[in-house]
Amino acid sequence: MARGGQVGLARVAVVVRAGAAPLWWLGVLAAGVGVLVPGLTGHRIGVLAGAALFIVATAVVAWTRRRRYTALAGSAARAGKHDVLQDRAVTLRNWRRGHRWWLLLAFLAALGSAFAVPAAGGLLMAGCGAGLWLKSAWIGRREQSGDALLWVRVDWLADDTGRPAGKTVRAYRTTGIAAGDASPGGARRKSPTPV
Repeated sequence: MARGGQVGLARVAVVVRAGAAPLWWLGVLAAGVGVLVPGLTGHRIGVLAGAALFIVATAVVAWTRRRRYTALAGSAARAGKHDVLQDRAVTLRNWRRGHRWWLLLAFLAALGSAFAVPAAGGLLMAGCGAGLWLKSAWIGRREQSGDALLWVRVDWLADDTGRPAGKTVRAYRTTGIAAGDASPGGARRKSPTPV
């Protein structure tokens, strides 16, 4: 909660999108390094297994909990005039701080797995990042079709600030499409939108 009973709100799409870039780039780096390691299975099998893992991870992450997101969006209430909208940069920074050790462990695990199956662990990580991008794009299409941006209370997010559809989240709030500094889907706005 913000001061004086005000509620801090973070963009749902921005929270979802926050992990996409780190997972993608760390995964690509781990896969690139993994290709240099011969591994137990050899490069061909490693890359093929990695490609399959990439596709599966992308689909699973992109589709997981869509029903929950849809239900929360369907029952969203309008944000009040005293609600505080969190900047995109703050939301990204909070997510990445909360997940930095998990990202490091996942990267090290992907590197380590290259000694068994080259590139597979890195491609799995990259697939998770791609899935988050697809999920944030899906949320963005919902926001555009409903002409309303979706926000979640900051104090309802998990301790690591990464679960906008978790059990602690009871409802979303909405604002007009021009509110905040992120476009539908959570990307940075290309140019200021007149209000």
